[in-house]
Amino acid sequence: MGDSTIPDCIGIIAGNGIYPITFIRAARAAGVTKLVMAAFTGETNPDLADKVEAIDWFRVGQLSRMIKFFKAQGVKQVVMVGQIAPRNLFDLRPDIRTLIMMARLKQRNAESLFGGIANELGKDGIELLPATTYLEDLMPPAGHIAGPQPKKRRWEDAQYGFKIAKESSRMDIGQTVVVKNGTVLAVEAFEGTNEAIKRGGALGRGGATMVKVSKPNQDIRFDVPVVGPETIRTAANAGVDLIAVEARMTIVLARDKVDTLCHDLKVALIAVA
Repeated sequence: MGDSTIPDCIGIIAGNGIYPITFIRAARAAGVTKLVMAAFTGETNPDLADKVEAIDWFRVGQLSRMIKFFKAQGVKQVVMVGQIAPRNLFDLRPDIRTLIMMARLKQRNAESLFGGIANELGKDGIELLPATTYLEDLMPPAGHIAGPQPKKRRWEDAQYGFKIAKESSRMDIGQTVVVKNGTVLAVEAFEGTNEAIKRGGALGRGGATMVKVSKPNQDIRFDVPVVGPETIRTAANAGVDLIAVEARMTIVLARDKVDTLCHDLKVALIAVA
């Protein structure tokens, strides 16, 4: 976004992890003066309360109350940053508006739920911005990012895993795979990225490669691949020593910490096109 399009006020639908604080810092650096946060009990870090001008706490599924909160604060644009644990998306105690929205969904997965939320926000004149807003600098181009330089054979594993992960994500199964020597060890499904890494790493017994990609036609308003310090630690503990992400489609959070961890734990991080 150029300076001419910097809004005075942005709403934040904040999940867990360090993505929300990363966005807050980037938005402040860009010149946003008022940040209004919808936080979720058991997900959002309570320490974020003093980093924004207004905050209210919700259960997942309280869509009507959340929209009223944003409108009362004069919010016209929001971003969705940070994960909501899959179990919470499917353990909804929905209000009437959420129930009606969910009744219209053909499929009950995270993407369709978030798409439904985006539509409901739009009905009240609130635009859902890309989750990459102000964070484009954190999305590396193809090549080596951090840690040891992988050997040729490992780059080949990464390319193989990339192809498999693209197909798996196209079928809405998952966006992460773990491979070793041209064999698929694990494909992410409902359990999430970290559990898939642990499962694949255990089967690989060291020297495994994790690949994370975007979906074809990914809706970057609410679904952007992210890696950060937790990913590096989880990989290292599981015996995964190469992480390959999709170039210019993946946000690398806490880059300094990621660089240090990759060096110390001997985990290579690369971007594949």
